[in-house]
Amino acid sequence: MELFVKKDSVVREIWGKSDTVLFIFAGASAEFALNKAVDWLYFTGKLPADPLGRLFSTVKYARLIVFSSMDNAHASIDTLRKIHGSVEESRGASIPDWAYRDVLFMLIHYSIASYELLERKLSITEKEEVFDVFYRVGKRMGLKDLPLTYTEWLLAREVHLTENLQASKYTFDLFKQYKKHLGMLRYEVLVEAQKLVVPKTVKKLLYLNDFSLLSLAVPIYKISRHIRMDWFLKYMLLPAAYKTQIKEIDIHPK
Repeated sequence: MELFVKKDSVVREIWGKSDTVLFIFAGASAEFALNKAVDWLYFTGKLPADPLGRLFSTVKYARLIVFSSMDNAHASIDTLRKIHGSVEESRGASIPDWAYRDVLFMLIHYSIASYELLERKLSITEKEEVFDVFYRVGKRMGLKDLPLTYTEWLLAREVHLTENLQASKYTFDLFKQYKKHLGMLRYEVLVEAQKLVVPKTVKKLLYLNDFSLLSLAVPIYKISRHIRMDWFLKYMLLPAAYKTQIKEIDIHPK
């Protein structure tokens, strides 16, 4: 059986660890809020009603693709495209290609940034592996003007950050919803986590400074994993509704 992502790929290691995925989630939650096409996510009303669930859904699809056979991954990508197609039909307009590319670019960036924060620096070859996985997702979705290499992606990513992000009424409403659904303490942890992985452009638009209190906690957290205290910390910080979902991330699909 051909796999969409090889068993020995670093991509499986990245998406097979709940703490890495949580930082991917944190970074994406910040950048999602700034995207100029975020109004599409407000169209159905699902994003403001359940912003955490909407983002976890994106994470769930990404993991499903990473740990699937080639055929099942393609089926998941096709389903994802159909879901967005039905939203486009309801609104009578098309989601721009650059908005889809932005999501892929986020998954590439935060996969690399989160893993390097919590584990180790990735080699160029490993970064190219990450790029290749999401490039193939984009190709299957029929997206145009995708960069062909990791090096090209680095340039395209900078252009997207400059041209496709803005602070809008949706940005501030979405962060308001984050605070509402997380509670004050967890919301503050989310913001501190965002500081560690988001690009400078995102920090500037969200008025985030460079220093994060979590930069002091990350080394302690790494030690806690070795003495199996990391789950205690996750249970303290995660909403009860999502604890089971996060725990399941550490169970690699066969």
